[in-house]
Amino acid sequence: MLRLRNLLVLALMAGMFFTACNGTSKKKAEKKANEKEVAGPGKAEAIFPDWSRDATIYEVNIRQYTKEGTFAAFEKSLPRLKKLGVDILWIMPIYPISEKNRKGTLGSYYAVADYKGVNPEFGNLADFKHLVDKAHEMGFHVLLDWVANHTGWDNKWITEHPDWYTQDSLGHIISPVPDWTDVADLNYNNPNMRAAMIDAMKYWVKEANIDGYRCDVAGSVPVDFWNQARAELDAIKPVYMLAEDADNMDLLKKAFNANYGWPFLHIMNEIYKGKKTSADIVNYFEKTYAAYPQGSYPMMFTTNHDENSWNGTAYERLGDAVKTFSALTFVVPGMPLIYSGQEAGLNKRLSFFEKDEIDWSDLSMSTFFHKLIQLKKDNNALWNGNSGGDFENLQNSAMPKVLTFSRKNNGNEVVSVFNLSPEAVSFEITGSIPEGTFKEAFTGQERELNGIFKLKPWGYQIFVK
Repeated sequence: MLRLRNLLVLALMAGMFFTACNGTSKKKAEKKANEKEVAGPGKAEAIFPDWSRDATIYEVNIRQYTKEGTFAAFEKSLPRLKKLGVDILWIMPIYPISEKNRKGTLGSYYAVADYKGVNPEFGNLADFKHLVDKAHEMGFHVLLDWVANHTGWDNKWITEHPDWYTQDSLGHIISPVPDWTDVADLNYNNPNMRAAMIDAMKYWVKEANIDGYRCDVAGSVPVDFWNQARAELDAIKPVYMLAEDADNMDLLKKAFNANYGWPFLHIMNEIYKGKKTSADIVNYFEKTYAAYPQGSYPMMFTTNHDENSWNGTAYERLGDAVKTFSALTFVVPGMPLIYSGQEAGLNKRLSFFEKDEIDWSDLSMSTFFHKLIQLKKDNNALWNGNSGGDFENLQNSAMPKVLTFSRKNNGNEVVSVFNLSPEAVSFEITGSIPEGTFKEAFTGQERELNGIFKLKPWGYQIFVK
């Protein structure tokens, strides 16, 4: 998918030619080994809906979105989000929250008491279905947050089917990890539990016509379960699946379309601290990302509900480079995410277990994000997965302070120039210079790219042709 894969293929072709000329068994063995290496993870087999190819995803925190904290109240924001340009609404868990061992006053959305129920805090089933229908009418697609790894402690499964849970040597049901005291770990060795879980997932596709799932701690659930679940969901309608995982590429072979770009987020955090550089980004795309099954990709973000509540706001972690790194997530390969309130400059950690309403008084960041979303839609080089272009690093004289790269697809080219340092820089592209007249995305100014640039601290320019 990326430049490294192309280089590997060229290497394979060279090896094949050498074998044909020599014909020795030793070279045949080397050729076979090379073929195995190039095969890599192969092609993703999951269905990629057409509507996802240029999409931006938006995470909806219903509880904190409005004063009321309901589906109906959030629904009033759909016209604004349509104008913003987002395509996919990922709605955090809507299910009743367990009261036993609850954390805080309202508890965690991820301590599910009933997989087929609706949290009365948000409304009822009819309210949710109305929200989904309205979203569909306006051109959105809706993902539900699914929690397959564990349930809350008063979920009826615990009393009716204790064998559906992981137990210690004394027969006591345990939590997935010690700190997650409000949830109980599910036992995926039990086929009846698996069947009930898939049945519950199918329920929301059939009953509410949702378009897929974001799956919590997906890497802690067996891959074969997800493969089966995806197949049965697709039999109802083609869905889109996002895995909260960054390590297990097997999840992306059949079950999931995308996973989390956590490594990229961590690199951005470390660059702002001065501990990493643009070289780490190049390395990420040329090595780590090459492991993805072809067509799949990471979701890119500067914040989400976990990062915001537990690790600090985007402004805490990225300071005066928030816009720089936000823009970067829209031009590198992957689907960009906007979390509730980012378009309002959200600069506080939202409480996870209590009511903590987002302040919508200043929407000045909306114009910024709208421009980025439109930039992605207008340039197919920036589209997702196989629909977009490869990451091609452009060498420059200011590396590793400066990142310069291009993406090309179907006659469209986007050249991105990012100063990833707190110092002004002047530099030039030292390798092949992109040819032709380009337009800078934010200013509209046209210029021939002669390879010479000057950027302010944390400055960036994005050129399109």
